[in-house]
Amino acid sequence: MQVTREDLNPCTVKLTIVCDAEQVKSGFEKALKSISKTIKMPGFRPGHVPKGMIEKMVDPGHLSEEAAETIVRNAFRKSVEEEGLKPDPGTPPSVELIKIDQEEGVCEFSAKVPLPPVVELGEYKGLPIEKPAIEVTDEEVEYQIEELRKQRHSREAVTDRGAEDGDVSVVNIKLDGEEGDGRNFMTVVGKTFPQLDQALSGMKVEEMKHLDLTFPDNFQEKDWAGKPYKCLVTLNSISAVKLPEIDDAFAQSLKTDNVDDLNIKLREGILRAKNEMVREMVTEQLLERLHERSKVEVSDNMWEQLANRRLQETEQEVRQQGKTMEQHAAENGMTVEALVEAWREKAKVHVIRALMIRTVFEQEKLKVENEDLNRELYAMASEFGVEPQQMMEMLQKNSAMEEIQYRSISRKVSEFLLQNADIKEVAHAGA
Repeated sequence: MQVTREDLNPCTVKLTIVCDAEQVKSGFEKALKSISKTIKMPGFRPGHVPKGMIEKMVDPGHLSEEAAETIVRNAFRKSVEEEGLKPDPGTPPSVELIKIDQEEGVCEFSAKVPLPPVVELGEYKGLPIEKPAIEVTDEEVEYQIEELRKQRHSREAVTDRGAEDGDVSVVNIKLDGEEGDGRNFMTVVGKTFPQLDQALSGMKVEEMKHLDLTFPDNFQEKDWAGKPYKCLVTLNSISAVKLPEIDDAFAQSLKTDNVDDLNIKLREGILRAKNEMVREMVTEQLLERLHERSKVEVSDNMWEQLANRRLQETEQEVRQQGKTMEQHAAENGMTVEALVEAWREKAKVHVIRALMIRTVFEQEKLKVENEDLNRELYAMASEFGVEPQQMMEMLQKNSAMEEIQYRSISRKVSEFLLQNADIKEVAHAGA
């Protein structure tokens, strides 16, 4: 057996292995014997069908796959021992089969051997960061109240005036020369497109207008989009949007006691959202500063697996949308190659940060309590818009319970680093 070693980095060793003829012969014999146990033939007990008959029945490709698995596994283990390597037990090697041929007695493959990561943290107390001061303005609370009013609006039919901006109208548009009754659209006057908005303004119920319209590219009726047509437009109905009064009844419909209580609850909610936004911003700074001060080496295998998994997930999502990866990349202003490289770099940073976080957690003997896990579970449920119990079931189904554990550890470490950071407060955080 011939082994060529290449040290790609302190934590990744590439071995190119050429097996000898005896290893190849033994591997194929074991594969044939294993396959024979699954073959049933009248007159023979399982595992006792003559070798010559089995060789004629077995697909050569299937036999080579079975043999390669045995040959590679044994040769890899032997090569690692001969090179004195101690692979990282938590990270599988990546193997590429270069050639296998039974007649030639050849099996050649390469393997990236992951070694345990090297983490030498720099001083992580006193990390310099900028932390935005947080303020909730009256305007932000008022904006939230207006959004809640819009969500709880009612409509009143209008018959005594023309259409105005903000009215909800049902409009029938019939193209010249088109058979049938035309097509109905529900619109908000002033929110369609300029030509139609201008025509609708002031129109009364059942009024008709002959118009030349060029429909926008994003028009909901795809076969009209981007094209000019002569049309007959009929206004079928007008509804005025009525927003609820800001009074105690409105506040109570939102499960608060009164208007003052509603204002307090909204202000608290905005403050929580801003605090979380600032926490994420500050955590990003803390980890960047810590990375600058530290020496962290990881095997390529650790982050390549993460990047490849992300690529596979994206390819599946893109196919479901009826698009190609080239189109998806172009929508992000990138080539496929640039997009993949960005994922690879992001995956590497993610792995390095996870190692730093766990190292700080262990060195400082921090602990995660049940209440920490519950908090992260509720936070994840909120992100996905599901109930906590449903979130738990989703995580268990996908064998992803470790995600809650990691989130809790990450939060504990970021809180610890923040408590011990050299903080400079800067201008207020935005809304």
